[in-house]
Amino acid sequence: MERPVEPRPEAEERLGALAELEEWLRTPMLVLSAAWLALVVAELALGANRLLETLGTVIWVVFLLEFALRLTLAPDRLSFLRANWLSVIALMAPAFRLLRGVRLLRFARAARGLRLVRVVGTANRTMNALRAAMRRRGLGYVAALTALVTLLGAAGMYAFERAPEVEGGFTSFGDALWWTAMLLTTMGSTYWPVTAEGRVLCLLLAVYAFAVFGYITAAFASFFVGRDAEERGVGEHR
Repeated sequence: MERPVEPRPEAEERLGALAELEEWLRTPMLVLSAAWLALVVAELALGANRLLETLGTVIWVVFLLEFALRLTLAPDRLSFLRANWLSVIALMAPAFRLLRGVRLLRFARAARGLRLVRVVGTANRTMNALRAAMRRRGLGYVAALTALVTLLGAAGMYAFERAPEVEGGFTSFGDALWWTAMLLTTMGSTYWPVTAEGRVLCLLLAVYAFAVFGYITAAFASFFVGRDAEERGVGEHR
């Protein structure tokens, strides 16, 4: 006789359903995260317009629904929120853009602060989506993530440190992109941010560069050392 299947605890069932949902949504969320990144970069570099705002709002609503569904399936919702606190803040930031009548948003400082939250939140979402899709595939994952961080960081720096608003600031997105690339390669630049938001973003980029530079250096060193060892082995067998 077959033994009756014992029912799984509710927590295990929720964890299983959550894992299946994340697996099913992995590719769609990666595509939407890439589209969201492109929209944020375009808006920061070129300025907002009705089309970009409409597309951004649609994607944002999809992100809200996806997060709400994951929160519903999570066995411990409080722990889930603690683990995803940055995602919560990033999802809340676009909501303030819909409240154009709120007096607080009339101040430039509040608007710039929301921009910084969007930049950091977008980087976090892109990182999570890319990590889930590539499953931390070594150097390829780091290279792709660094390229995305460079684009997003350059767009943010251009928005915060634009030449007409800041003395000695960036005159174009290309100028900001070059500066960001030099910062991430630890080569540095003669220009240093003036605004508070620009300084915070510069610090985050520098921390990222410090964390990634050692990994990339070690990966290249390992590649060349391994290749040299292979060539020596081939030479010895001849």
